[in-house]
Amino acid sequence: MWKLLAESILKFRLALVVIIGIITVFMGYHAQFIEMSYDLASVVPEDDPEMINLQTFKTLFGEDGNIMAIGVDDSSIYELTNFGRYTALANELKQLKGVSAVLGIPTLQKLEADRAKKEFKLAPMFQDLPESQEALDSLLSATMDLKFYSGQLINNQSGATLLLMTLDNELINSEKRNELIADIVLAGKQFEEVSGVKVHFAGLPYVRSSNMVTIKAELNRFLIFSIIITGIILFLFFRSVKAVFFPLIVIGTMVIWTLGSVSLFGFKITVLTGLIPSIIVVIGIPNSVYMLNMYHHEYARTGNQMDALASIIRKIGIVTLITNFTTAVGFFVLVVTDIKILVEFGIVAGLNIMATFVVSLILIPTLYSFLNPPTVHNMKHLHFKFMSRFLNFLDHVVHNRRAWVFVAAITLMLFAVLGVSKIKSVSYMVDDLPQDSPLIQDLNFFEANFCGIMPLEIVVDTGSKKGVQNLKNLKRVEELEIFLDSISYISQPVSLVSFVKAARQSFYNQNPAFYGMPNSRDLGFIISYLGSASDERGLSKNFVDSTNQKMRISLKIADIGSNKMDSLVNQVIRPKIADIFENSKMQVDITGTTLLFIKGNKFLIQNLISSMMIAFVVIAIIMAILFRNFKMIIISLIPNLIPLLITGAIMGYFGIPLKPSTALVFSIAFGISVDDSIHFLAKYRQELINNNFNVSLAISKSLRETGSSMVYTSIILFFGFVIFAASDFGGTVALGKLTSITLLFAMITNLTLLPALLLQFDSGKRDKDAHPLIEEFPEFSEGVVNQ
Repeated sequence: MWKLLAESILKFRLALVVIIGIITVFMGYHAQFIEMSYDLASVVPEDDPEMINLQTFKTLFGEDGNIMAIGVDDSSIYELTNFGRYTALANELKQLKGVSAVLGIPTLQKLEADRAKKEFKLAPMFQDLPESQEALDSLLSATMDLKFYSGQLINNQSGATLLLMTLDNELINSEKRNELIADIVLAGKQFEEVSGVKVHFAGLPYVRSSNMVTIKAELNRFLIFSIIITGIILFLFFRSVKAVFFPLIVIGTMVIWTLGSVSLFGFKITVLTGLIPSIIVVIGIPNSVYMLNMYHHEYARTGNQMDALASIIRKIGIVTLITNFTTAVGFFVLVVTDIKILVEFGIVAGLNIMATFVVSLILIPTLYSFLNPPTVHNMKHLHFKFMSRFLNFLDHVVHNRRAWVFVAAITLMLFAVLGVSKIKSVSYMVDDLPQDSPLIQDLNFFEANFCGIMPLEIVVDTGSKKGVQNLKNLKRVEELEIFLDSISYISQPVSLVSFVKAARQSFYNQNPAFYGMPNSRDLGFIISYLGSASDERGLSKNFVDSTNQKMRISLKIADIGSNKMDSLVNQVIRPKIADIFENSKMQVDITGTTLLFIKGNKFLIQNLISSMMIAFVVIAIIMAILFRNFKMIIISLIPNLIPLLITGAIMGYFGIPLKPSTALVFSIAFGISVDDSIHFLAKYRQELINNNFNVSLAISKSLRETGSSMVYTSIILFFGFVIFAASDFGGTVALGKLTSITLLFAMITNLTLLPALLLQFDSGKRDKDAHPLIEEFPEFSEGVVNQ
């Protein structure tokens, strides 16, 4: 079959190039319509109870992740001139399209009791900008007495204060979000410049916008880096411009196909799909390396260019197909996770890796067929002295120091197992950003002064309509809020209880001493005043449902990490809730974007581990089909498992946590690293037949002929993935570094441990009744005939 395929490709090469060109133009046309993703990726299934709780919460009370904050901590903000500038900033922000409301000291509103109408009215704290510092100080003093805002907008200890902006939910999930966030940041920076007051930004919309801008920039940067680095390495290996130019044509074609396929599938560019073009560059180049090596070897042997080109397809076509498939498996298995961002990543990467094989198999022989045969200079790499000495050294080690190879492997495995046991699993909301980034520095400011900015919500179902007006129920909620307020990671709660307390303070002429729950005499008229307030459903419309049965407790929490968050919620808050609401019909649920994000990361890690196990099983099955020999399956898998263990050990010893970005490494790296084993074993089986099943001689020849390609491709893969270490995202950095390390160790184990295991355990004897797939390659029949 492969002989016929080789003849067909070379015979119809011009037509095939035209077809590939047409497909590339088609893909390029669709690539121009590719879109960036502006949605907050959901990784928790829609039928998960906590996801259902969050969706129910949003239906009742609206979004919890659409708040952006500007924070300042400078006493000069309370000086008349700067306060005027601060007020102008608040007014400017209110005018921006997409900003629904701005809450801060300049826009503060207080409750006033209208005793004639028996209702509360909202009145601005600052009717006009004070004309003197004395007047400003008086109003600021009155503001500090409003206990409702203490800890929410103002830190009474440090003097730090916030401007909180509610953003339109539809806009922040669209491409207009970046423009709005940029306008907000610009306004803040202009205020900082004229006032000399340092401003800080935070909130999920700000984090998401900052990340998307970085993703867009890195998509182009990494693509350029990967092309430059692989081009330089190809030139150093082959010392030929053609050996750089034509493989890059293949890769350029596949980058266009990749972007076009993202658009055709209706997917969008995310932090993962944005990496695929660079990954295609890195993974696709090894195809060209193996094919060029085979072309030069065959031309040096036969001196016939067309026969040498046909040999590329005929001799290593199926091996390259299998190795590309095992690489694609590492991505395809992500489809079973049922997580949208991983499914999209797996589909696009897997399909385009297979397409890269097809395009490489057609274009490399075709393009070289239009050129002159390689010169002696072009083929100097076949006799590269350093590489020859290196491979001879490995051959010596494998044959004469095999015991040391096994001792080293066992030692590394024990060392690795101990390191793997030290791995911790933890993730953060802004996990992927370096500690010295402005965004993290700003987040630290909000956590130090306001216990953070990440949303956490609690929904209390009283069990009956108008149950929120029951003083006994409110007393229970107040007890919970007092407990929550005592936790250092959590901000002061805001709920109907807070409004009721503020209303009582207002009723008693804003006396701070009266900020508290009403007694049995107060409650009736305060609830009545609230119910007849001037807005459509009263002052508490965002905190109570339409039936007055359910109420919302809104909190802000520090980004304390998944482990602490899990312990806080399940071992601290939930037991307290159970204790407070025991023997009542009230039901309390904890929800919010932060909680779902943390659960989503845990869910993501579990699915990635499952996908890695599936990849392992699928690749084991492929090995079984290839060799039909259990011993060979074990021999082929061991050299590729040890690098994964070493990578896990590095994570354990160096405190690199197991999180989605690091868990992704294992299935991808395993799928790539096993390619070397397949190439080596395929060559080994060929040499066994060609050398009367002499295991020692077959291994020596395999090392010398396949070893150089394995080294070249491993170096390309190492440097190709290590460029991701230049990312601004910690997850991408970890993916790049850990994948590079894994592939480097995989090269070493496949060049030392694999041949050592074959020498030790493979007799070389051939079962005449068994015909494994690997012996169906054309060169095996040629080898038998030649004997």
